Amino acid sequence: MANPNESPADPFKKALAEATKALADEPELEVSYTVEQPGMTKETVRLPQVSRKMTKQQILLARGTADAYAMRLKHHDEAIAARYAPMGQMARDIYDAMETARCEAIGARTMPGIGSNIDAKIVTEAAQRGYADITNPADAPLPVAAGYLIRHLATGRPLPKGADNVMALWRDFFDSQCGETLADLEGSLLDQAEFARFARRIIDGLGYGDQLGDDPSDPEEFQDEDAESDPSTEIPDSEGSGEPESEEDTGGDSSLFEDEGTTEAQASDEGNDEDLDAESEDIDPDEMPEPPQRFPHSEADADYTVYRTEFDEEIKAEEMAEPQELERLRAYLDHQLEPLKGAVSRLANKLQRRLQAQQNRTWEFDLEEGILDAGRLARVVANPTTPLSFKIERDMEFRDTVVTLLLDNSGSMRGRPISIAAICTDVLARTLERCQVKVEILGFTTRAWKGGQAREVWLKEGRPQLPGRLNDLRHIIYKSADAPWRRARENLGLMMKEGLLKENIDGEALEWAHRRAVARPEARKILMVISDGAPVDDSTLSVNAPNFLEKHLRDVIALVERRKQVELIAIGIGHDVTRYYGRAVTITDVEQLAGAITEQLASLFEPERRSRVSRAKRSR
Repeated sequence: MANPNESPADPFKKALAEATKALADEPELEVSYTVEQPGMTKETVRLPQVSRKMTKQQILLARGTADAYAMRLKHHDEAIAARYAPMGQMARDIYDAMETARCEAIGARTMPGIGSNIDAKIVTEAAQRGYADITNPADAPLPVAAGYLIRHLATGRPLPKGADNVMALWRDFFDSQCGETLADLEGSLLDQAEFARFARRIIDGLGYGDQLGDDPSDPEEFQDEDAESDPSTEIPDSEGSGEPESEEDTGGDSSLFEDEGTTEAQASDEGNDEDLDAESEDIDPDEMPEPPQRFPHSEADADYTVYRTEFDEEIKAEEMAEPQELERLRAYLDHQLEPLKGAVSRLANKLQRRLQAQQNRTWEFDLEEGILDAGRLARVVANPTTPLSFKIERDMEFRDTVVTLLLDNSGSMRGRPISIAAICTDVLARTLERCQVKVEILGFTTRAWKGGQAREVWLKEGRPQLPGRLNDLRHIIYKSADAPWRRARENLGLMMKEGLLKENIDGEALEWAHRRAVARPEARKILMVISDGAPVDDSTLSVNAPNFLEKHLRDVIALVERRKQVELIAIGIGHDVTRYYGRAVTITDVEQLAGAITEQLASLFEPERRSRVSRAKRSR
């Protein structure tokens, strides 16, 4: 008899969980369902939630996600991936996308049903990201295109709608840069190490060879050559008991994967030189069990570490809620801030007038020729020896500008601060758009309180000392610079969503926003940070130095201000941020936020005008 408390979707969920375990060949795998972003570790899988209604789209997406994760668990070896992983971010993204496509393609070749399920997953993702509407290759992510191309070539299956467009936009580029290398795909597909070398050749052909780092091929061969050429290594070996030594070496080779738990720290505790030599030979292929710790995660500080990056996400606001929910949250935001709209709009109009006045024309005074300056005739009357003063009206040079607003979406902003930040950003974006100034709106928080999946992995791996950042980032794109405001208006309502605001890791968010701004083509770039204090993440700070996140924020600010590619300003809500930012203002009442934003932005444009006038005077 059916359980009256059981959801109609429960039997499907149980069946899908068992099928996932079987496909992954992991009987102990934990399978759960979540409304948050799906994800996986070696021991857990989080699939998209299936509601009681069990819509076709929900079922297909859950199946496709489950099959994709199962194939990666079955066919992917993290140690091999780590050994060949590139150092640079773009190269690493391409490498990861190609490896994911390889695992999924192997499943699709052996079981066509898996291919169909994963196609359904791709359809959903492509629709959410608007891939079908992209016309410029620069707007189509190159790593995503690389993954799609590998999947298409390996399976022979046509790509779903949207995905085919992304691949088509980049296909000529791939063929021209690495067409001959792509012909080697078939021979490397089933061997991950061979495929990793193949992927590195593709990355080099695409122009990112400088991000690959050292070539890790045949590390044992290099060790043998070093041992033969270095007499210091031959002496201890010849003095040791030759027969036991050969047995130990043989045992080390055979136990390569049985001793994965042995760490470098444990190896260093061994006092016997022969054991150390054997350990070094054993560890070398797996010397990077945690690759994110081996490569710099920050341009500002090479020592800044992150325990895991695979659980971080950069996501568009519209992907985090259904259109109906965004519409409801936007209506709630408008209702909450109705009393403030008048004051904010007046300030916005003031800013618009000041900007437009500078965009059109300006006057240069105290010249020797031009139009007689009647306003200065009184000086001539008072002193006839004073020469007449003239003026000239000139077109104002107003450089093409983009403004990035980076909003702190931490839990301490909950309530009135985040509401006012949202409405001020709303009005400001519309105002600047009317002045032909492009605006990008970004938000930053974490995916979980007190550590997310990264912390779970850290706990399971024995709590290594000083792991670095130990939470999963969530960077939100509310409005891209090229998107018109009318299409992004409802996205700001997402800030009202219950459970969105968590912890704040400001340094990485600022570095992310800075990278996006630098990549823009505009002549002038302005980045405004709206925050309520220092970076805080309990999970990270509990196991690292107390100033770990604060130091990184200071390093990033120093990098941005030193490079001078982006003009950086900050507004602190209730907390003094002037101790971090060179140009900042702190407000004690959130209702002052609208005025602070408009005044700070206006002041950025006016000094440029004054400096040009003063330079003209000095040049005479």
